[in-house]
Amino acid sequence: MANFEFRYGSMNSGKSMALMQVAYNYEENGMKVLTVKSKVDTKGDDKLVSRIGPTRKVDIILDKEDSLLTNKYSKYLEDIQCILVDEAQFLTPKQVEDLWYIAKIKDIHVLCYGLKTDFTSKLFPGSKRLFELADSYHELVTICSCGKKARYNARKVNGKFTTSGDSVLIDGSNNEVEYVPLCGKCYIQKVLKKK
Repeated sequence: MANFEFRYGSMNSGKSMALMQVAYNYEENGMKVLTVKSKVDTKGDDKLVSRIGPTRKVDIILDKEDSLLTNKYSKYLEDIQCILVDEAQFLTPKQVEDLWYIAKIKDIHVLCYGLKTDFTSKLFPGSKRLFELADSYHELVTICSCGKKARYNARKVNGKFTTSGDSVLIDGSNNEVEYVPLCGKCYIQKVLKKK
């Protein structure tokens, strides 16, 4: 039976780069992979992008109503060894369930990469379902500006931390918005303004 994994981390923890490396490793060994991302992720258009440079064309961009189990996508599931999903936090719970089914019934390994929580420290619905169904989890890490392990995503608008606004706002789509990985202490002090 194939494995269903969730590899998560804060912003800038190398999730997309790790996904592209896994894809390369499979392909270098003559195996086929399928790369998927949600249409919600507008960064890079039809490409997976890493902040350190590499990009890769994505095979499928899923809209919120799309299911990999429909005839529309059945040809993509033929002769592949692994499905790699970037920005998996943007998947709907139903799409996560479809990937779980594919891993368990169709015996195709599925590795999902994404954020655990949004900028208000709340689980994304897709991430919540991934934690409920995944066989294993692996945290990818980066560091906070203070040098500690960063586990939180903070949003800055015009250079100031905020906890208000839509849960989903892609950085790069708005020049006034940026995301910063923070440790718990810095998140509490800088974002929540508690000492």
